[in-house]
Amino acid sequence: MEKFKSALYQLCLGFIAQRIDTAETALQQAQEASNDDTKSSAGDKFETTREMMQQDIARNKNLLFDGQHNLQLLKSLENMPVSDTVRNGSLVVTSKGIFYVAVSAGQLKLDDQLVFAISAVSPIGQLLIGKKVGDTFSFNKNEYQIEKIG
Repeated sequence: MEKFKSALYQLCLGFIAQRIDTAETALQQAQEASNDDTKSSAGDKFETTREMMQQDIARNKNLLFDGQHNLQLLKSLENMPVSDTVRNGSLVVTSKGIFYVAVSAGQLKLDDQLVFAISAVSPIGQLLIGKKVGDTFSFNKNEYQIEKIG
């Protein structure tokens, strides 16, 4: 289970690195577009375009900040020891699926297994935190039982 968890960690690391790279590229392109934009005789159109570019830059800065924050969080979980209770960094096998409580990376496929990489602050993450093997919880009208924590 430890090798599986380590491989999931690497998948999440790649996912976050890709998000950071995408945000950096988009931010750079938005800033270049903003710098290349020259004032035209249609003043209102220029101001609207300029504002849209500023919003685009701000959105990409937020995405970059979020990606960097998730990278720091993920790195803090790299060698997290196994616990009896679900916490950040736990790999949780339930009766209806496998969850990796780390960062929100969505559905990952590893060794023909589907795993949901979720954040501890996500709705299902909040339900999982603090649970032990044998505990049950309900999410989206489905009952889950925790079978294993790694």
